[in-house]
Amino acid sequence: MPKYILKRVLQSILILFLVGLIIYGLLRCLPTSYIENMARQLSTQPGSKSFEEWMAQLEGAYGLDKGIVAGYFGWLKNAVTLNFGDSWVWTMPVLEKFQKTIGISFVMGAISFVLELIIAIPLGIIAATRQYSRTDYTISVVALAGISLPTFFFASLLKLVFSVKLGWFDLYGLTGRNFEQLSQWGQFWDMAEHLVMPVLTLTVLSIGGLMRYTRTNMLEVLNADYIRTARAKGLSERKVIYHHAFRNTLIPIVTLVGGSLPGLFSGALITETLFGIPGIGYASYHSMVGGDIPFSMFYLIFLSVLTLAGNLLSDLLYAVVDPRVRIA
Repeated sequence: MPKYILKRVLQSILILFLVGLIIYGLLRCLPTSYIENMARQLSTQPGSKSFEEWMAQLEGAYGLDKGIVAGYFGWLKNAVTLNFGDSWVWTMPVLEKFQKTIGISFVMGAISFVLELIIAIPLGIIAATRQYSRTDYTISVVALAGISLPTFFFASLLKLVFSVKLGWFDLYGLTGRNFEQLSQWGQFWDMAEHLVMPVLTLTVLSIGGLMRYTRTNMLEVLNADYIRTARAKGLSERKVIYHHAFRNTLIPIVTLVGGSLPGLFSGALITETLFGIPGIGYASYHSMVGGDIPFSMFYLIFLSVLTLAGNLLSDLLYAVVDPRVRIA
């Protein structure tokens, strides 16, 4: 096991290096450029230098006068020492902005993740044990709707119904207008109220896949020979399903859940932007739109690290929960 983990970590480092080079190249080729916008604004001032002169000066100041490969190695040299530079859009160190935004994204992700497990797995089991019934069809329709609905459409629908029509929640933001005048407990409930629709969006759009996955695996287990043997021995249907079948259904589900854990820290770019929640996803969206290479580079590398860690975690969990698996 230690040799396998070391091998996977070394492979992940190589993959991360190549992914970082691709990401840096794509960011340098984006049509939106923070440098160009700044140079254009400065060149319009009375008595100012020309746009070309400002571009040359700013590119040198921000390290963009080098080629993509040379620029990437320059960024990598600072990154290995955890120096990711200053965010151009947010005018503060990248790590400082990250620390300010990651907390709310983690809270949203953790709540939606727990709700996803509580809702999707039981419904998947119910659908499998009542195959081709009205309950199965209803659950399948809900799951397919959750998989198919675009985030922006469902979020806009929630805002139309609960904010515009009913007036229960604010359209945007994490806090209300009188947030500063509230007590500490009141501030907590005010923030919780503003997170209801974003968390509901994340939960509804994520339960479909896990629900279908649970149903499919449960049906496969229920048709196994040892399940028929357990029923032939006279065991109750409840014990057959929840003691024998469900335990084996958990094996692939645990690996799927392990792979989704890094998503707790990656934020929800579209959802946070639509609801105006100042999380890591919201910050990364505005950084990309504004051509903020330092913050965008850090965020995308952060996502890459989480993805590689999630894949490794899934493989290790599969070996832990399934004794038939041996890593060699």
